[in-house]
Amino acid sequence: MSTSPHLHLPISIQALMLKVLAALLPGIAVYVWFFGAAILVQIALASAAALIGEAFMLRLRGKPAALFLADGSALVTACLIALAFPSIAPWWLTVSATLFAIVVAKHLYGGLGQNPFNPAMVAFCVAIVAFPSPMSQWPAAGFADFAAQMRIVFGGQPAPDAMTMATPLDALRTALSLPESRITVAGAVGTHPAFGAVGGKGWEWIALAYLAGGLWLLQQRVITWHVPVAFLGVLALIATGFSLGNPDRYAGPLFHLAGGGAMLGAFFIATDPVSGATTPRGKLIFAAGLALLTWVIRTFGAYPDAVAFGVLLMNVCVPLIDMGTQPPIFGRKGSQRGGGTP
Repeated sequence: MSTSPHLHLPISIQALMLKVLAALLPGIAVYVWFFGAAILVQIALASAAALIGEAFMLRLRGKPAALFLADGSALVTACLIALAFPSIAPWWLTVSATLFAIVVAKHLYGGLGQNPFNPAMVAFCVAIVAFPSPMSQWPAAGFADFAAQMRIVFGGQPAPDAMTMATPLDALRTALSLPESRITVAGAVGTHPAFGAVGGKGWEWIALAYLAGGLWLLQQRVITWHVPVAFLGVLALIATGFSLGNPDRYAGPLFHLAGGGAMLGAFFIATDPVSGATTPRGKLIFAAGLALLTWVIRTFGAYPDAVAFGVLLMNVCVPLIDMGTQPPIFGRKGSQRGGGTP
């Protein structure tokens, strides 16, 4: 018979990472259904690069490689990079971006638990700034010729026009930004082949799959509700307000929630416990700021999606957010926060 104190051991890093990988499986499966198996090759490339980079840096730093390689953190980073990149991106881009994420964004800051920026989002931002052309070649839904996809990924062949398509966010932004255009949001969504019912063709189903995986993570208590609810709620609120004010120029909330990396970011990226805010109130502030930045950059910025840029900008604010939202230390006055002078 057990006696007090009744303490629950925290979940191991390995178990946590395995659950995150399992939660990504529905989204990956739907991705393959609509866009072909090239994404599986990208995940394999990114995973191999992540493990090689991790092993090299651990050896260089004199750390036990077997222990840290088995924790699964490198594989989660690799999967997020592969899912954020076009599935027909050239192999060298995926590999080099993953190595950059592991070596520079993770280990040069001290390794797991020390990195101030989300490594996967660092890789995405560096890649899209340095190589905008291959990062803009996304496969069109329904064109899942695996052999043709592999020729693009490994052979460097230009993608046929029938195989590539702008992302829905990019297509809408481009259509509305033309000075001579009188196209409205409804007109663009109704005529462009990139759009489905409420978001991108195929992407809206992938978003639902990410949502299902994210809800499972919540049920498993791997993540808390604060970041997903605040991010998706504030993003929907902002989109609703502007859409009601001018529906011809601003997309509605369903389009923003089902488009781009909103669902992936809400449950798998912004919930990063290392680079994100740590207090409950801080998580709400972090997620609300991310939602605002995402909508602003999507609507007025030069890039079609903004989750990665928003995450990195909010990562910069995390120390200030945490400092301002720490609860009072037991035994001190309410105005004295944790970390202050007694």
